Amino acid sequence: MTARCLQLWHIVLALLICSVSCFTRQAKNIVKWSEPQGPRFSPLRRRLLPSQHVWLSASATKAASSKGNTQAESLPPIQIFNSKTRQKDVLIPVKEGKISMYTCGPTVYDYAHVGNFRAFLTYDLLKRVLEYYGYDVTHVCNLTDVDDKIIQRAKEQGLDDVTKLTRKYEDLFFADLKALNIRPATHYPRATEHIPEMMEMILLLQEKGLAYETSDGSWYFRTQAQPTYGTQLVQLSFDDMESTERMENSEQEAIITMEEKEHFADFCLWKAFKEGIDREDMAWSSNEFKKGRPGWHLECSAMARKFFGPDQTIDLHGGGVDLKFPHHENEIAQSEGVMNHHSNCCSGENHQRTAFCNYWFHNGFVNIGEEKMSKSLGNFLTLQTACPTALDVRAYRYLVITSQYRSPLAFAPQAIQACKSSIQRIDKVRARLEEVLSFPTVAGDGDSFGDNTAAESDIANVHVPAALSNFDAALRDDLSMPRAAAALFSIIKLAEAEFKKLSINNVSGGLSGSSTHQEADAVTVLDIQGLKAIQQALVQMDEIFGIFYQVPKSHQGDNADEENGHDDDSTNIPEEVLQLVAQRTAAKEAKDWKHADTLRNQIAELGFLVKDVKGGEPILSRR
Repeated sequence: MTARCLQLWHIVLALLICSVSCFTRQAKNIVKWSEPQGPRFSPLRRRLLPSQHVWLSASATKAASSKGNTQAESLPPIQIFNSKTRQKDVLIPVKEGKISMYTCGPTVYDYAHVGNFRAFLTYDLLKRVLEYYGYDVTHVCNLTDVDDKIIQRAKEQGLDDVTKLTRKYEDLFFADLKALNIRPATHYPRATEHIPEMMEMILLLQEKGLAYETSDGSWYFRTQAQPTYGTQLVQLSFDDMESTERMENSEQEAIITMEEKEHFADFCLWKAFKEGIDREDMAWSSNEFKKGRPGWHLECSAMARKFFGPDQTIDLHGGGVDLKFPHHENEIAQSEGVMNHHSNCCSGENHQRTAFCNYWFHNGFVNIGEEKMSKSLGNFLTLQTACPTALDVRAYRYLVITSQYRSPLAFAPQAIQACKSSIQRIDKVRARLEEVLSFPTVAGDGDSFGDNTAAESDIANVHVPAALSNFDAALRDDLSMPRAAAALFSIIKLAEAEFKKLSINNVSGGLSGSSTHQEADAVTVLDIQGLKAIQQALVQMDEIFGIFYQVPKSHQGDNADEENGHDDDSTNIPEEVLQLVAQRTAAKEAKDWKHADTLRNQIAELGFLVKDVKGGEPILSRR
């Protein structure tokens, strides 16, 4: 009996040990499964606040990095809509931590218009987001300085040197970029300075059976030898291409008969010189090439190859949605034709092909009325015409940056006015933050001021971290800037609510020139730690928005009141009216329509009209 009991005891003990082991393994799996997916973030990239993890931008962590911590940082995953896959893809660069980015630049024969600048602001937005998270971005943006339009414009103006035209509009283009606070590209290569690279690329295509010469010395790409042509970014059959009549059929190409052009879809790589049409200072030749000039599509492929490497896949390529076909499809055909060295690489057989670019992004049009803004339609506006004041320029930047970049954008006076009102509201909060936080009683680094301590601040510990978390999620979800703007205004509203305490508690409203006693009263009333957190968050968010800057004087109007980005209406709006507008906004958010109507009437009695803007801040104007 004793032996049997001992045997049973051994069995029970074995079962207990097995159970404990299984439980331990399950617990480890639970911990593992609960870890966030994607790359692990280095502690250097975050600031720990009570109950919240807030990711800091790359510039916000430089001080920590400079203290000798050389731990390799994993960068956060960013989703972007890829025109190539037609879905949101997680951006995985070819080289860890580094981004190669090519974007289509201007043709420099005239002023760029505000529709063009949507593309350049979109490039700026994406680059800012990448740099914000710590990616090292190499950005190449070409300058097209040889083109039919350039030659025609120089002829019209009787210029003896085409560069007098192209350099002029290059300079104006760069001035507009500066006015819009667009970060410059790493390289701005000119097409005319890379003719040898283009000639070399044509010869490589010829070796692979992808290029042929016609009797006049022009060269064409053989699209029939590229089965995927017209299907990478768009879905077009050759019949579709013919019916859309989107192929290039300039007067110069019309001279080439269809008998010499193997297929109507074949596009020009090199345009032979035409007497009476072309110019000697816009023509080149070599042993292999008759006198002529490169086709437009070729320059981007050749310059991407030059700056990123002959067989290097680039990470990002961007442009307007109208460039998907034929321009970007032609770039893919040329570049991948050269990059893939198998003799039958284009035959459809199973070979591992090297991609020219992994991620393609395209911005929507800017529309005036129901039409796309374009020079060909004659409905375009230059930046200085559309945005005559510093505030207008900043408002246009804000309009574009806070839009969904892939959707069409309407350019209208009402939209610009709404953005001006938003910027004025933000500027006012920033000015009051600067004023209050510069008080001698506040400017120190201590944690406590009056009755307010860092540990007690819901703004600093809960609301600002939540706003930054929403901001971070929006950026990494295909640049969802309307959501990012909502996060920005959530902290603007926090600041406005905090400053409202001053009038409620009969503390000097403006505080400008206030006494030490009044400053002490303000410090007691306000959540100073919360206001500091708001100020820091605004600076951090502006690394993306890029609206806190001085527009160069060359882009400012003559109106002295608007020179610093403020017009007469904004500077003379009484505090009482602004408070009523804020109260009305809060009432509408609470769906208290009756109270909102009452507040609207009170605003009207004070001589102001308030107009609601769908998805934006209300517009306030004098009656």
